[in-house]
Amino acid sequence: MFKINPCAAGCGRPAITGYNLCFIHMANPEQEYLRLCEFIAENNTVRDVSISGVRFENTDFSAHNFYGCNFRDATFIHCNFSGVMARMSFFDFATFTECDFSKSDLQFISFAGTRINNCNFEGSEIVHVNFEGAAIGDTCFDNSNLYNSRFISADLERSTFVNCNLKQVYYVGAKQKDVLFKSSNTAEAVFEMEEK
Repeated sequence: MFKINPCAAGCGRPAITGYNLCFIHMANPEQEYLRLCEFIAENNTVRDVSISGVRFENTDFSAHNFYGCNFRDATFIHCNFSGVMARMSFFDFATFTECDFSKSDLQFISFAGTRINNCNFEGSEIVHVNFEGAAIGDTCFDNSNLYNSRFISADLERSTFVNCNLKQVYYVGAKQKDVLFKSSNTAEAVFEMEEK
């Protein structure tokens, strides 16, 4: 699992793995961004790194494996995560815009407080994943296994969960507008807490 070291500049953000500063306080953030992209491109398996606060654009993460990584507060625009496998990694308060997660295998991941817009998770294993408080719009989860995932207090708009396994998926307190659950086992999902 990644280790969190505070930024030496005193801002409270976590330092990038291998450095004593967060991404914002790096002397040359553009150069560091290129170095991080090169590191990811050269390593199909990435373990125990903290790369929070970085803005990735048009980056190819496809078919990579991520174990115990921290991408908190990162931004991903037009990024390809298709076929990615991730375990015990954190994307809390990150932003995803027009990203492709199709046929991904995500287990024990946290997307808490994340903004996900116009993304594709079709045909994925999304098991034990936390989307608590996430704002999700124009996103496709069709034909996915979402077993035991959490959308508690999430804001869901114009998104589809067609032909999905929703067993033990929690939507408690989630706001829903134009959300489609066609051919999914909604009776096995939890939309409201039972009063005792």
